[in-house]
Amino acid sequence: MDTPLDPASTSAYDDVRTAPCRALATEAVHAGREDLARQGLHAPPIDLSTTYPSYDSRAEAARIDAFAADGAELDGPPVYGRLGNPTVARFETALARLEGTDSAVAFASGMAALSAVLLVRSALGLRHVVAVRPLYGCSDHLLTAGLLGSEVTWTDPAGIADALRPDTGLVMVETPANPTLAEVDLRAVAHACGSVPLLADNTFATPVLQRPAEQGARLVLHSATKYLGGHGDVMAGVVACDEELAGRLRQVRFATGGVLHPLAGYLLLRGLSTLPVRVRAASATAAELAARLAADPRVARVHYPRIGGAMVAFEVHGDPHAVIGAVRLITPAVSLGSVDTLIQHPASISHRIVDAEDRRGAGVSDRVLRMSVGLEDVDDLWSDLDRALGRGRTETPDVKGLHEALN
Repeated sequence: MDTPLDPASTSAYDDVRTAPCRALATEAVHAGREDLARQGLHAPPIDLSTTYPSYDSRAEAARIDAFAADGAELDGPPVYGRLGNPTVARFETALARLEGTDSAVAFASGMAALSAVLLVRSALGLRHVVAVRPLYGCSDHLLTAGLLGSEVTWTDPAGIADALRPDTGLVMVETPANPTLAEVDLRAVAHACGSVPLLADNTFATPVLQRPAEQGARLVLHSATKYLGGHGDVMAGVVACDEELAGRLRQVRFATGGVLHPLAGYLLLRGLSTLPVRVRAASATAAELAARLAADPRVARVHYPRIGGAMVAFEVHGDPHAVIGAVRLITPAVSLGSVDTLIQHPASISHRIVDAEDRRGAGVSDRVLRMSVGLEDVDDLWSDLDRALGRGRTETPDVKGLHEALN
C-alpha cells in the first residue's frame, strides 16, 4: 500500500516526468496532478506562503548557491516565493508536458516572459533579434524601442538567414500572428535560424493545434492570460523550453521579481484541464463564422488560418468603429481566449503602439477587426454580428474586395 508523499522530501512532480506518453486531452487533465491521490487530495492545493522555515541554514546556503550556478529547480522544500512556488510549479510542469518540452517557466505576464528571454540572451552579449511581423503590438514595441537594450531587424520568413549576425541571440515569430492570423512554416524558419534559438509565440494556436518545439522552436511563448487561463480572470505568461534555458529564465525571474502569484498558478492549472475542449469547440464556431463573413457583401476580406483556431479577423467595407459600437452579445474589449466572444479594432488598441506605416506594412489595415470566438451558440453570435455590420455598412461596397473575400 502506498504511503502519502512527504512534500518536504519527495518531489511532487517525479511521476509527471516519468509518465508514459499520453494523449493531449489526458495530459491536460492529469499533468501536474499525479501525486495528489497519494496525498489524499483531489484538487491541487494553493500554497500562498511567501517564505518557508528551515532550521539548517548551511543546507539552505548550499541550495541557494546551486541555484545561483545554473538556475535549476531547488531540491527539497521551497525557500522563498521569488525562488519558486509549489502551486506555480504544478502549472509549469503541466504546460511543459503539453508543449513537449523539458521545462516551462511562468511569469507575471506574457510581456514579463518575453522580457526575461531578451535579458537572458542580452546577458550573453547577444542583443540582436531577428523578427517577423506582425507580432502582438506590445512585443513589436518592446523590440523596436530597444527598451531592454535589444536591436531588431524586421524581415519576412525568407529573409531570416540573411538577417542573422554574429550577435543575433534570438529569432522571433508568432504563428498564427496577431491580428492578421498569418502563418509561417516553423520547420523552415527553424532551419533558417541555424544555431540561433527560435522563439515561437504560440498564444493563438495553443498546444492543442500546434507544438512548435516539435518543429524546431527552442522556446515557446504564451500569454497565459489568454487560452491557457481561458476565463478572463488571470494574467500570466510562460515560456516552455529546454532545461538549460529554463534555468537562466528562473535566474532572471528571481532577480527581476516577475513572479506569478500562486492563485494565478492554480487558476492556470485548472484552465489547462479544459483547454482542449474549449479550443476545439470555439474553433468549430469560429470556422463557421469565418465562412459566413466571407460570403457577406459587407465584408471585404476574412482572415482565418489554415491551422484553424478560435480567432477570426475581418475587414469591413464600412466603418469598423460603428461595428464595435453596435455589438451587444459580443464584448468589445481587448484580450482574447476567454469563454465569451470579444471583438476589438487592432489599429486603435492592441497595435496602436506600432508605427502606423509599419502596422499597415504588416497587413494590419485600419479596417480590420479582430474577434476572439468564445463558447456561445453560433447563431446567437451571428445574429449580433449581422446587426452590428448593418450599422457599419457603406452605400458603395467594394466589388473587387468582395470578389477577393469569396475566393
